[in-house]
Amino acid sequence: MTISGKWATTWIIPPVSESMEKVAPDGTAYDLTGPDGAPVLALIHGLGLCRHVWDGLLPDFAQYRVLNYDLYGHGDSAPTRDTASLAVYSDQLAGLMDHLGIATATVIGFSVGGMINRRFALDHGERLDALVILNSPHDRGDAAQAHVEARALAARDQGAMATMGAALKRWFTPGYLTTGTGADQVRDWRARADPESYAQAAWVLAHGVRELIRPDPPVAAPALVMTCANDSGSTPAMAHAIAAEIAGAETVIIPQLQHLGLMEAPRAFTAPILDFLQGTRP
Repeated sequence: MTISGKWATTWIIPPVSESMEKVAPDGTAYDLTGPDGAPVLALIHGLGLCRHVWDGLLPDFAQYRVLNYDLYGHGDSAPTRDTASLAVYSDQLAGLMDHLGIATATVIGFSVGGMINRRFALDHGERLDALVILNSPHDRGDAAQAHVEARALAARDQGAMATMGAALKRWFTPGYLTTGTGADQVRDWRARADPESYAQAAWVLAHGVRELIRPDPPVAAPALVMTCANDSGSTPAMAHAIAAEIAGAETVIIPQLQHLGLMEAPRAFTAPILDFLQGTRP
């Protein structure tokens, strides 16, 4: 599909250097890389992960100014001072952009990150140049929604690692689990997450989708929605449904891969993302 409409973009030069301290006043750990004055991409990782999930994609984003950070209580970031919600995570990004003097950005979110960037579009639309939503859930239907919420509540009692084995089978193809290193990385990242922060984020991933179904007013930004053909939790049908609620949105389905396909085959994602970004430039 072709993006329609005129979207003005204002790029600014963030007043930062590569040697500055990489922790914001609220405890958010981040990296800011790429050429000064380039268009800004802000990357939001998924539940139990950290900013390093994007490492395989970063070389292809070298022409951009890339803001890559850890959600509250994940990676190197401190827990939130508030109860986690999509709005809290949306404000985390807005506050980080304020701290760095970034006026606007294209926001790329994976899984719960693709929910956070939709919330950001609703709460801080004036700060958004474009939206890239990767492997993110949407309307699950009543029965599946109740099941996912029950599983999220159980995470508090059972701990973040209790479902790790089953999750890895959902997220990676069998061949990659045998030969790749991503499963070990993901296991380590989840083990590092603050337990309370993980439990709260799991609930946001499960329950927060309710506030994103047919929002009024709708998301208004150039948008690309992507998922993998065999992603059981963020299905192609969900990707098409998300796109249908955003005027002019494009949809791309990556064949064969599962939820964490972006770690297995980064360039299967960066190629359509870069094509999309070129189409949004004025």
